Amino acid sequence: RTNKHKVNMLDEDGISVLQEAARATPYYALFHCALWTGMRRSELLALRWSDVDLLMGQISVIRSLHCLRGGSVIFRAPKSAKGRRTIALSPSTCLVIRQHREQQEALCTMIGKRLEDSDLIFTQADGKPILPDTVTHAWIKLAKKTKLGIRFHDLRHTHASVLLKQGVHPKVVQERLGHASIAITLDTYSHVAPGLQEAAALKFERALLKQPIQPQAPC
Repeated sequence: RTNKHKVNMLDEDGISVLQEAARATPYYALFHCALWTGMRRSELLALRWSDVDLLMGQISVIRSLHCLRGGSVIFRAPKSAKGRRTIALSPSTCLVIRQHREQQEALCTMIGKRLEDSDLIFTQADGKPILPDTVTHAWIKLAKKTKLGIRFHDLRHTHASVLLKQGVHPKVVQERLGHASIAITLDTYSHVAPGLQEAAALKFERALLKQPIQPQAPC
């Protein structure tokens, strides 16, 4: 089955521009996590503080947030077993999340509330869930401002593409993204294959040329 959706991704310059511009928005931590973990919008919005272990540097994805007609919000379990997963966090992402928690704790203190582990990580100012469309509209404004011209979902594509170009095994990328099978990962990011093919050929040559030539045994 061919991939019907065009996969766009940011290059290194685009990532730098995005992160700098995102710092001035209320959604910096959310945008950062989307890029640095490859999580879906619905998964990010459903994260609770109990799902994050900053000491071990990991996030557990066990639910997603969805908005029904009429504006009510529900939480659903992942569609597949692979969707329920644990994602390792980089030190910089742990720092961003820790700073985000400090900001939330300060807001809770102002209104006389204590931040609980059951609270959502990404919320409105009053602690209510952020609606998916709200994130999309905020992203569209940022994309227009930076002239990047990509969707929020393309942060997920960027995460996967960067990992593959760095030589990370597709199986690991599949596990981070929560794809049901590695075939989906390989099919979706086949555009990265040409670069990987060239790198593989060079690595193969280096491996053989570094090995000493063994003398042949006499007949």
